[in-house]
Amino acid sequence: MPHQVFGYHLGRSVGQRNALRRTMITQLFQHERITTTEAKAKSIRGAAEYMITQAKRGLASGDPARVVYLRRLLNGRLDDPEMVKKLFDVFAPRYEERPGGYTRIYKLGPRKGDAAVMVILELVDRDVPAADTTAATTSATTPASRAASGARNLINRVRRPRAAGETSES
Repeated sequence: MPHQVFGYHLGRSVGQRNALRRTMITQLFQHERITTTEAKAKSIRGAAEYMITQAKRGLASGDPARVVYLRRLLNGRLDDPEMVKKLFDVFAPRYEERPGGYTRIYKLGPRKGDAAVMVILELVDRDVPAADTTAATTSATTPASRAASGARNLINRVRRPRAAGETSES
């Protein structure tokens, strides 16, 4: 009987799985939004939210020794020391009043190659830079905008009836 078997194994060995999670969490904190498969997103979501909670608790305690301890702990779990700095300087104050739920998952649909369900994992209440507000990225992110773009495509595909004697070449 298998005991204490939990979490997403992702078809990898323990070392590969830990390296993948560490890299993906670092990228999530760096870019505040990543596109990945649903299984990978669900496997890192809890750990990322827990790291933000630890940074919040460290700042709320006011104890410098606890902050140093938490910085060292998170530095061991992330690839980039700059992301630990960003956790304490940007994310902890941003989510200070929020009791939890720092990430959201948008489903994008199946990937062409292997039909794996693709999702966007992003931090809520993130600052949207000017380059990220292009029509191409925003049209695919919300269900309402996807429906609207689908309606536009349908309207563009409707052809007008031909007049008598008119050919398709003209």
